[in-house]
Amino acid sequence: MSIPSANHFTATLMWFRRDLRAQDNAALSQALQRSDSIHGVFVFDKPILDPLPRQDRRVEFIRESLVDLDQQLQKLSGQAAGGLIVMVGDALDIIPQLAKKLGVVAVFTNHDDEPDALARDAKVRGGLANIGVGFYTYKDHVIFERAEVLTQNRQPYGVFTPYKNTWLKYVQESDLAPHPIDAFAKKLATRPTAFQKQVPTLKEIGFEKTNLDQLQIPCGSQGAKKLFNEFLKRMSRYEETRNFPAVKGPSYLSVHLRFGTISIRQLARAAHASHMLCDEGAQTWLSELIWRDFYHQILFHHPHVVSGAFKREYNSIVWEHGKIAEKLFNAWCEGKTGYPLIDASMMQINQTGYMHNRLRMVVASFLVKDLGIDWRWGEAYFAKHLNDFDLAANNGGWQWASSSGCDAQPYFRIFNPISQSEKFDAQAKFIKRYLPQLSALSDDAIHAPWLAKPIDLKAAGIELGKDYPMPIVDHATARAKTLERYAVIKKNK
Repeated sequence: MSIPSANHFTATLMWFRRDLRAQDNAALSQALQRSDSIHGVFVFDKPILDPLPRQDRRVEFIRESLVDLDQQLQKLSGQAAGGLIVMVGDALDIIPQLAKKLGVVAVFTNHDDEPDALARDAKVRGGLANIGVGFYTYKDHVIFERAEVLTQNRQPYGVFTPYKNTWLKYVQESDLAPHPIDAFAKKLATRPTAFQKQVPTLKEIGFEKTNLDQLQIPCGSQGAKKLFNEFLKRMSRYEETRNFPAVKGPSYLSVHLRFGTISIRQLARAAHASHMLCDEGAQTWLSELIWRDFYHQILFHHPHVVSGAFKREYNSIVWEHGKIAEKLFNAWCEGKTGYPLIDASMMQINQTGYMHNRLRMVVASFLVKDLGIDWRWGEAYFAKHLNDFDLAANNGGWQWASSSGCDAQPYFRIFNPISQSEKFDAQAKFIKRYLPQLSALSDDAIHAPWLAKPIDLKAAGIELGKDYPMPIVDHATARAKTLERYAVIKKNK
């Protein structure tokens, strides 16, 4: 809902969610411009938190980023008591109750187009309406959303390339411009004395510390700024480095985009400026940012993708099931498939909560097309373990890999885990980092240890089946079985 320019409010509440920054925040900017006094709140929403393990890097990342946000708000307001209200509970109850207690007449927040979030917001809007408080939401998490980029027939795109071309045709400087904050920041209200003066500790939220510090993952807007400035120096090389997991190629900003500790407009603005100068690296990175918009509009227009295939006919595929499926899936989860690149990738996500984008595609293809496991099992595993888990992108990526989504790879395109390893980790630097037991093998042998000569395995101190598993499937046999499995799609057309 947009606010007519004539509307002005006395006291308002800014509800931070997946936008944990003060600068270039659409809803905060609107609240500041339309209000005399603004309180800021973040709710650790128990319906979201309760199912999570008590050690969850994302919760710790959020908590540390809130400390940063609290400091930003204090600095902007010019008063130490001008920080963030942080509460733990059910947002459905807390937001209307807080609005009433503070005496605000409107609540401002940014869009969240995930189905559960939309349902939650509808209920919050109703609860606020019951006490005479308005609820206003804004686009902030993407450049273009919902129905802003459509086909000539006014339909949402289902194929990326024409979507991207239209996106590039539509985008203007105004779409990438930052939302003003500083000029209105003195309207940030003093935090009421009834509320905790500091962001709650992890223990107070009901969680425990993780290895976030050891991984040296920078949190908050200051951490995002540091990563972004570092990436700008090598953005022009992004196209040539992005596919190699042992090389510093990615921006590593995905978790910051997920939780909004950096503005998508700031990133797209930098990428678009260099894109216009024909910088190949910037063009590729901008394309990745556009993919993000694309998947978000797919989720908004086609919420059935949350539980099934975008291409509904792919729901007829019969996946492996029972104890065999569970055994194969567990081997994949634990990094014990016998394929080093797959296993190293799974070790990476299990130990760090991060996985390189090329590897996400490779391990997804392996689970679905080598092991015959339902893509939704892998999607759920990533959702549990990825620091940067985003429903739209995660779902889109898994459906792409399983050939069941929009603009997905053809079902007969099946990544060979050995050739992918040889091509993108030729010297096995990545493999050796996460599978040190294979480090003594030569670069030629390490990609497929079961094909190595017995004398070489012995020299490396490796006994297959003991120090490292034998392959749980034969790729060539699995490929043939996958083609047969997917044949049902052709029959049903």
